[in-house]
Amino acid sequence: MIGKIGANDLGLDPKSGKESELFKWFLACYLFGHRISQEIAVNTWKVFMAHGIDSPSKISSNTWQQLVDLLGEGHYKRYDESTARNMLNMAALLQDKYQGKIGNLICASKNRSEIAERLQEIKGVGPKVAEIFLRDVKA
Repeated sequence: MIGKIGANDLGLDPKSGKESELFKWFLACYLFGHRISQEIAVNTWKVFMAHGIDSPSKISSNTWQQLVDLLGEGHYKRYDESTARNMLNMAALLQDKYQGKIGNLICASKNRSEIAERLQEIKGVGPKVAEIFLRDVKA
C-alpha cells in the first residue's frame, strides 16, 4: 500500500454519519497512530473486523490478553501490550462520556478543532490520529 490510506480504501464511508462507519474508521486511525507500517495497521484492523470487534462495547467485552492476541494476529507486535491497554481505556471513556458512540463525541463538539481536542482525551490518540480521522469525517 502506497500513500495515505483513507476510509474509502477500507470500504468505509464515515461521511455518512453512521455510527458503525465512524467507529470502524476511528479504530483504523487509532491503529495507524503508532510507528507501525500502514500495511500492518490495515491487516490488524481487518483482524478486528473479522472477529466482529467493531464497537467500544465489543472491545470492552474482550480481556487485555484477548486484545493482545488479536493485535498479534495482525502482526501489530511492537506496541501490542500498550495498545491493548489503551484500547480498553478508550472503550471505557467512550462508553462513560459518549454512550459508546463516536458520533456523540462529534455532536458534543462545536467545531473540528473541538472534535480533535475531545479525541485527544482518549489515551493513545494524539494530534496525528485526530487529523487522520477528521480527514474523512463530515463534521
